[in-house]
Amino acid sequence: MSLRNANSITFAAPISRPDFRNTHGPTNVYNPNKPSTMTNKLTLVPRKYWGVAAVLLAIIMSVLDVTIANVALPTFTDEFDVTPSSAIWIVNSYQLVVTISLLSFASLGDLYGYRRVFLAGIALFVAASVLCACSQSFPMLVVSRLLQGFGGAGIMSVNTALLRLIYPPEHLGRGLGLNAMVVAVSTAAGPSVAGTILTFASWHWLFLINIPIGLTAFLIGRKLLPRNPQKSVGRSFDKISCLGNALTFGLLIYSLEGFAHDERRELIILQLAVMALVGYFFIRRQCRMEAPLLPVDLLRIPIFALSMGTSITSFTAQTLAMVSLPFFLQDVLCYNVGEIGLLLTPWPLATILAAPLAGRLVERFHPGLLGGVGMLVFACGLFALYVLPPHPEGWNIAWRMALCGLGFGLFQTPNNFTIISSAPARRSGGASGMLGTARLFGQTVGTTLVALILRLFVHDEGVVFCLLLATAFALAAGVVSCLRLSQPAPNRRR
Repeated sequence: MSLRNANSITFAAPISRPDFRNTHGPTNVYNPNKPSTMTNKLTLVPRKYWGVAAVLLAIIMSVLDVTIANVALPTFTDEFDVTPSSAIWIVNSYQLVVTISLLSFASLGDLYGYRRVFLAGIALFVAASVLCACSQSFPMLVVSRLLQGFGGAGIMSVNTALLRLIYPPEHLGRGLGLNAMVVAVSTAAGPSVAGTILTFASWHWLFLINIPIGLTAFLIGRKLLPRNPQKSVGRSFDKISCLGNALTFGLLIYSLEGFAHDERRELIILQLAVMALVGYFFIRRQCRMEAPLLPVDLLRIPIFALSMGTSITSFTAQTLAMVSLPFFLQDVLCYNVGEIGLLLTPWPLATILAAPLAGRLVERFHPGLLGGVGMLVFACGLFALYVLPPHPEGWNIAWRMALCGLGFGLFQTPNNFTIISSAPARRSGGASGMLGTARLFGQTVGTTLVALILRLFVHDEGVVFCLLLATAFALAAGVVSCLRLSQPAPNRRR
């Protein structure tokens, strides 16, 4: 995890005492032509890496929390004596709150500083984790998870914007590659962490482990994370847009979930009608604003808009596969739960290897080309899983899983780099929020499609069809990614 020219960082304050709190100009200016001193090497580079560590620790905490909550759903069902469908609200409440508040926190980051929003998100997440661990009833746990969702939104809304402040523009891809690798590691480790905790301790420790991680990230970030080099001036937080954003995305996601689970059609139609009405006035308001909460102005940048479309489509494909694969391996190929965990592991392991590599490749190749190749490899892996013979050996499944992870890792870092780098520096918060929103929306569409397919098809046929549909979405994402080749690559030195 090295940064070239890191020893040539200069600050507005004297070299002997670097000050990240300077608000009169950029906190870190990268000048490869200016000679450096030994003080730079011994003092400034460690500060930079510690700043990155604070961001990555917070990401580990938020990703692990989602994964271990999924694994622990049967435990919560027994503990609180609720139905499985009710227990899912422990997961859905968190995801719903993150989705409806992500852009609002990103806007607050543009206005008041990414560092401030990030640290507030960590503090709220840790406090809510304590409440989750102390919950004596199911409603209290769901409410605590709602609060955790707001904390998670504060972290995820500005984490890539902070990486843009820390890394020099020409090496931003490496920072985003490292971020993608950490997400993959946390995702892969989640089931093992949850299983170990539930084996040796009570479910309360699923949330208590967030406290040391969160406190460490908060203390490091408070001391070493840089402040915004420039802030939006003459703007105030738009509360009306915040409400419109929450209603629009909240009703959309809730309606999709209701449709997939065959809820009353009259209620779904009413929700969609309200969503359309509120959404119309919300988007109309955003189009009239200079720096809107929903950055519709950034969608006028062709490569940004294409990257957003690629992100939504790719995460739909990924979620279709990841949700249906456990059913496919257990019910169609007849593997047990322990074997399934091992068979799924090559996917995140391959992503861990591919994401940092892609972060370096994006410095030399157009992100549209890398994304297109990555999605083609991903689609080949998914189709290879679809055409598996009836009784395959483990190695025959493992290499197909690895191919999926390799392709997605090769795609994700260049795509995130394009979304962040193609936006103006002062709009990094909005771009970071849109990146997270695209991911969450794609995941919501994927889970909805899985639920709908399993309701309409015979179970075994349905899970196999999910893999085929995931292949189609991956190919579509690859086509959209290649369309970006007609646009110049984002300026790496912006």
